[in-house]
Amino acid sequence: MAVRKILQYGDKRLNTECAKVLKVNGEILDLIDDMMDTLYEGTGIGLAAPQIGVLKRVILIDLGDEKEEPIIIINPKITAQSGNEKDYEGCLSYLGHEGEVFRPTNVTVEGINIKGKPVTHKAEGLLARAFCHEIDHLDGILYMSRAEQMYELAEEEEE
Repeated sequence: MAVRKILQYGDKRLNTECAKVLKVNGEILDLIDDMMDTLYEGTGIGLAAPQIGVLKRVILIDLGDEKEEPIIIINPKITAQSGNEKDYEGCLSYLGHEGEVFRPTNVTVEGINIKGKPVTHKAEGLLARAFCHEIDHLDGILYMSRAEQMYELAEEEEE
């Protein structure tokens, strides 16, 4: 479909709570296609609809495991969590920076898939962190507000 511009830190849309998707239709499927094209153009592992200026509750996560399909969840909600771990996070909406953020080590996420059917994902480690990060985007929360400390990356690391 299309690679969209990723909004950058400072754009007020990134701090806006997103609307629930009421129906999975052509508009939402086109949005998901654009999100996939946009994510794969860059170096991230996840993307939320508000990062491309669409204030809808849709996330995409792809950890790069060729055996696993990308995870697309509409109206995702964390229904259970456990553990607590600090690790580094970055964001396609704040390039050149990363921060140390505490996140749950295990989460259960419920929502619907592209066919409008209920789905549940149990995740740990990096996938759990990615779910938390992307769902925060849907609530207008950027990881920098959760970071214990922020770092500017050296130029060669940005490539």
